[in-house]
Amino acid sequence: MIERAAAGPLRRLVVLRHAKSARPEGVADHERPLAARGRRDAPAAGRALADMDCLPGLALCSTAVRARRTWELAAAQWGTPPPVRFDPRLYHADVPGLLKVIRETPAEVETLLLVGHNPGLEDLVLALADDGLDDLLDRVRAKFPTSAVAVLAWRGPTWHALLPGAALLTSVTVPRGRR
Repeated sequence: MIERAAAGPLRRLVVLRHAKSARPEGVADHERPLAARGRRDAPAAGRALADMDCLPGLALCSTAVRARRTWELAAAQWGTPPPVRFDPRLYHADVPGLLKVIRETPAEVETLLLVGHNPGLEDLVLALADDGLDDLLDRVRAKFPTSAVAVLAWRGPTWHALLPGAALLTSVTVPRGRR
């Protein structure tokens, strides 16, 4: 077990996998829209974050249509959505690429939302989490489905200080909207 640094404020990284997407014929992967289930589940993810009192100070979102729409529908559930940065580097990013983008986050942001894709997001959660409450790590290892939300907590002076194994996985939920 890696010892967590106690220096710095408590920070939370909220990882949201985009909601269920459609696969229309002739549409490029980057341009795929949300499926009907995705359009129901994305607002449920936004409500879940509000219920967990886990609203971000900043959101980083992939430029893919399904990720952008997930962000829009989730953020519409909050009174005042935080600023969002759409970053093409988050599309098909691996753990080193995701960490590079995350580490650019201003130090004053204590809760950061990352909206993107698998397998990168699942790999990121598993790389950052040194431990998890209950069976959360096993749940992520088994499956990190569309609309899944994972919350990682850690202490550090800046986002640049976030290292693999430095966080505690405190929550995993898979919000589903009603038909």
